[in-house]
Amino acid sequence: MAAIVNTERQLRWLRACYFFFFSILGVMVPYLGVFFENRGFNAQEIGFLLAILMATRIIAPNVWARVADRSGMRAELIKLGAAAAAISYLTFFYHGGFWYLAISLAVYTFFWNAILAQLEVITLETLGENAGRYGSIRSWGSGGYICLVVGGGFAIGHWGPEVLPFIGMALFIGMLASALPLPADRASVQRATERSKLNWDKSLLWFLLSALLLQMSAGPFYGFFVLYLKQAGYSEAIAGLFVALGVVAEIVMFLFAPRLLSRHGVKALLVLSIGLTALRWLLVAFGVDSILWLGLSQLLHAFTFGLTHAASIQFVHRHFEVSHRSQGQALYASLSFGVGGALGTWLCGLIWGDGSGAVWSWVFAAACAAASMLAVLAIPDSQDKRPR
Repeated sequence: MAAIVNTERQLRWLRACYFFFFSILGVMVPYLGVFFENRGFNAQEIGFLLAILMATRIIAPNVWARVADRSGMRAELIKLGAAAAAISYLTFFYHGGFWYLAISLAVYTFFWNAILAQLEVITLETLGENAGRYGSIRSWGSGGYICLVVGGGFAIGHWGPEVLPFIGMALFIGMLASALPLPADRASVQRATERSKLNWDKSLLWFLLSALLLQMSAGPFYGFFVLYLKQAGYSEAIAGLFVALGVVAEIVMFLFAPRLLSRHGVKALLVLSIGLTALRWLLVAFGVDSILWLGLSQLLHAFTFGLTHAASIQFVHRHFEVSHRSQGQALYASLSFGVGGALGTWLCGLIWGDGSGAVWSWVFAAACAAASMLAVLAIPDSQDKRPR
C-alpha cells in the first residue's frame, strides 16, 4: 500500500514537471521568432538562431544520457538541468547582439536538454506494467503548452514581445520547484563489462531516419508559423488560439493512443500519422486565408505529434535494455528534434527569404513528411511488435 502511495505521489510531481517543461516550450517555440524579429533580426538570422535551439539537442541529450546510464542519477540530472537552465536564461533580459543571443541559446539549452530524456525514462519506469498510462501523464505537458501558447499570445499582444523573458523565468522557477521533490533513488547500473551493446538493427535505423525527416518537416511550423499567420493578417492572440487548437487535439489523441497502439501496432500508425502530416503542411501552404482549412490543419496535430510521439516513445522504450534507456531516448531526441529540427528550421529560413518564399517552405515541409513516411514503410514488419 505504501508503495502505491509513493508511486502516485511521484507521478504527481512528474505531471508537474511535464506541465512546466512544455509550458516553457509553449512560450519559446511559437513566439521566439517574434521576439527575435522585435529585436531587429531578419528571417535568415532568426532561422539560424532557432536552428541553434534545435542543434543543441544533437550533442547535449547524449552527453547527459551517458552520465545518467552510467551513474543512475536521473532525478538529480533533472534538478541540475532545471537550475542551470534557469540561471543561464537570465541572459535573455539583456539586449545583446546576434552572437550574444546565439551563445546564450547554446548555453541554456545545453542544460535544458538534460531534462526530457530522464523525465521520460523515470515516468515509464515508475509506471512499470502500467505503461499505457503514459499518455495521461504526458498530457499534462500538452496542457501546460496550451495554457502558455494562448496566454503568451495575449500577453505579447498586450505588453509586446519583451514580456517573453519574464514569463519564461517564472516557468523555469516552477520547473525547478516541481523537480526538487523527485526522489533521488539511483537506477540500477550495470558495470561496463556487463553492458550489452546498442542494438543497431534495420528497424532502428529506418525509424531514426523517419523521425529525423518528420522533424525537418516541422521546421517551418516551430520557427515561422506565428510569423506566417501575421503575414496573412492574423494577430498573435489569434495565432496562439490556432496553436492551442492543435494541442487540444494532441491531448485527446494521447488518451486514445494506448488503445490504438494495442490494436494496430507502431508501424501502421506511424504511416497514417506521417501521411496526414504531409497533407497538413499542404493545407497550411495553400489554405492560410481560410479559417476552416487552417483549423483542420491544426486538428491534424493530433497525428503529427500526438500519435507519432506516443508510438515513438513506446518503440524506443522497448527497443533498448534498462542500461541503455536514457541513451535510447536521447538518441531519438537528438536525431529527430536535434538534427531534424535544426536542418528544417535553418533551411526554412533560407527558403523563406524576405517572406516571398513562405508558401514554398510549407511545400518543402510536406516533401520531408512524405519521405519520412517512405522510411517507415521500409521498417521490417517482423520488428513491429506491439506494446504490452
